[in-house]
Amino acid sequence: MIAAKRFAGCMLAVCTLLPFALSAQAPNAGSEQSKESTKESTPVPPEKPVATHHEITLDGKVLKYTATAGNLIIRDEEDKPYGSMFYVAYTLDGAEPGTRPVSFLYNGGPGSATLWLHMGSFGPMRVLTDSPKATAGPPFKLVPNQYSLLDKTDLVFIDAPLTGYSRAVGKGVAKDFTGVDQDLRAFDRFIIRYLTVNQRWNSPKFLIGESYGTTRSAALADMLGNNGVQLNGVVLISSILNYNIRAGGYDNIYVFNLPSYAAAAWYFNKIPNKPADVAAWVQQAREFASGPYAQALFAGDNLPADKLDEVAKQVSHFTGLSVDYIKEANLRISPVRFRKEVLRDDRKTLGRYDMRFEGVDVDAAGEMPSYDASDTGITGAYVATLEDYLERELKYESTDAYRPSAETIGQWDWKHKPTSGGSGFGSREQSEPYVAADLASAIRKNPHLHVFSANGYFDLATPFFATEFDLDHMQLDPALRGNVQFGYYPSGHMIYLNVDALRKLKGDLAAFITNATK
Repeated sequence: MIAAKRFAGCMLAVCTLLPFALSAQAPNAGSEQSKESTKESTPVPPEKPVATHHEITLDGKVLKYTATAGNLIIRDEEDKPYGSMFYVAYTLDGAEPGTRPVSFLYNGGPGSATLWLHMGSFGPMRVLTDSPKATAGPPFKLVPNQYSLLDKTDLVFIDAPLTGYSRAVGKGVAKDFTGVDQDLRAFDRFIIRYLTVNQRWNSPKFLIGESYGTTRSAALADMLGNNGVQLNGVVLISSILNYNIRAGGYDNIYVFNLPSYAAAAWYFNKIPNKPADVAAWVQQAREFASGPYAQALFAGDNLPADKLDEVAKQVSHFTGLSVDYIKEANLRISPVRFRKEVLRDDRKTLGRYDMRFEGVDVDAAGEMPSYDASDTGITGAYVATLEDYLERELKYESTDAYRPSAETIGQWDWKHKPTSGGSGFGSREQSEPYVAADLASAIRKNPHLHVFSANGYFDLATPFFATEFDLDHMQLDPALRGNVQFGYYPSGHMIYLNVDALRKLKGDLAAFITNATK
């Protein structure tokens, strides 16, 4: 299931997938564990990196770099190999490893390989797409990426266990990796192994994760810090930091989504007297969502009829939906309903990961879109170019199949035990992860840790207002609150699909890395 690449945000935005994922694993959990416990040992492959040499011109300067595709073996508590993790690293030739920053990048899912960030964001090559339209068929075009971060940092793209060419080895089995904390331990061990093998312990270090990769990064920052790996910065792209979707009240979900609906209505000209600036429009939506709208939802069945009419008109003003539709939905519009309803008169649906994408359903009268045009519109291009690039350009050969996504999402263990210590909700074992507390712990312990949160206005998988809420509620000391910065872009979940947004994001992250390494 390719869509697992960005599965993370659906827990907050759709609400129904988390219970499904948990129930899906229950009937056969015991038998699966029994099968795995009797599994024969899988041969442990050697660590065999393949290096190729290239050059790229960034801002008029020719940079020579080495691309290394390979695997590193990670070991369990008994020092026995249990996983082989695949990576592609881009390192600037002639740079001093002790002062040259190194960044570790990964996608999310959980259960996604890192082909999306690798082929679309900050690496030295990127695939061209027709976004926000569906990308035309092959041959797809891979071009030098003038917005690469290679001029600022070395880049290590990591495939999560059981994805890409990463595999369980030795006595390792799927359940050693398919969980919040299991996944964290694997990445913690990989990064420590990479730093050791490549003599990068004294390099400035950054984590750059997307979607569930932000969940991973927030907790990993604290775990790495506890293991002596001091980070300079963490970049969160399209974040989900709290899977406890009912925390603070079920209606929070609708409050968090409304500014994103407003952004989409602005984009598709569904509002009268459209403001010229989406940022100013979204700010108005934030103020309404956290004020009159939240108060109306909080009132529940006690909301007076005249107040219901008033708030429904305001919701209509911001979303482009009819007042009657909003009242029939009791002021509560789910993401799937919004994506189906806002362009219903045009017989179009909106993408979920990126609402700029338009889909066409066979049934225009239905309740929800039958597919996500922002997923189907790019998947073929990304998968094909990654497969071709690894073999043709990076000279990496394998008899195994590259897995864009793992097949174990239904078995994911969502429990999380923070390593932060202390007291309160953020220190207890959680049935679903709340990792903003882990990130706050990492910042308190390392007051030099900088965080950059990148958000797409048209992302309905991980709405930016929810991210703001989580990062604004970390209970940081006033002296540390400036460690967290925000960036906003006219794009969706994969910000880099809009080249103008990618240009701005590159500039923002270049400045962020420079500042964090002073």
